[in-house]
Amino acid sequence: MKSTSIGGTRKKAVHVVSMAVLIVVFLAYMFPFIMVVINSLKQKRDIIKSPFSWLFTIKGLSFDNFVKAFTQMDFLSAFKNSLVVTVSATVLVTVLAAMLAYYIVRHSTRLSNFTFVLMVASMIIPFQAIMIPLVSIYGGTLDLLNHRITLIFMHTGFSMAMSVFMFHGFIKGSIPTALEEAAYIDGCSRAQTFFKIVFPLLKPIISTMVILNSMAFWNDFLLPSLVLTDKKLLTLPMSTYSFYGTYSADYGTIMAGLLLCVIPILVLYVVLQKQIISGVVAGAVKQKNLWKRKINDDSK
Repeated sequence: MKSTSIGGTRKKAVHVVSMAVLIVVFLAYMFPFIMVVINSLKQKRDIIKSPFSWLFTIKGLSFDNFVKAFTQMDFLSAFKNSLVVTVSATVLVTVLAAMLAYYIVRHSTRLSNFTFVLMVASMIIPFQAIMIPLVSIYGGTLDLLNHRITLIFMHTGFSMAMSVFMFHGFIKGSIPTALEEAAYIDGCSRAQTFFKIVFPLLKPIISTMVILNSMAFWNDFLLPSLVLTDKKLLTLPMSTYSFYGTYSADYGTIMAGLLLCVIPILVLYVVLQKQIISGVVAGAVKQKNLWKRKINDDSK
């Protein structure tokens, strides 16, 4: 009875310590974001004087920064540009990567395997290594800069390798061929089988890739800054750069602009987070069952 009590007390102590460590790590991780929220409600003099002070220690609490940021960055126009680029590139990457990954998995030839290896190998090449030749070719030779479709095309191309890699693993481990064979017997073509049978089963990995790619496209600053120079085409991250002057910066407006940029992508994450978690759990369970089946087959 005594040993059981000691074991239970030790288990509770470990649980309390673990929770305390997790809370500390969470607060340390969220501290920059919390300070952005707090400083977005301060006036410039209060930010410069005491950037780490809390709201109840100052008297300059105001929402004027959000009004100024909304007007100065032309939020509606920048939001429309970001939305068009992000949605278009995300849809293209999702559909094309799923189709290519499905073809590579189901048609394992030397050419398809070599293509997959090349795409995986291309993931190690940093964008900074090719951005100058890319801009010089598209800008100087082909004169294709300052077009949203050019930015969409580049986003799609740079994200294909990772997306194909993720779809390839999910299709290979989670989509049974028996469903496709039944569809073929019922008279479905390959395209019908993919879009009506296979594609709906990819919902968990699609949700994950939509979140990852949308965040990358929405928050990207480097590539749009190289492709777009017309003020009418600027995306949200680029429009916040207008708050930086040559010798000074309006920090309160910058913080408010950053929050206006982050809110839409946070809403998307909240909407799709259940799909992401269910996809991860389902994938883990399926992989565990596959390993068990493989071990049992080997033992026989």
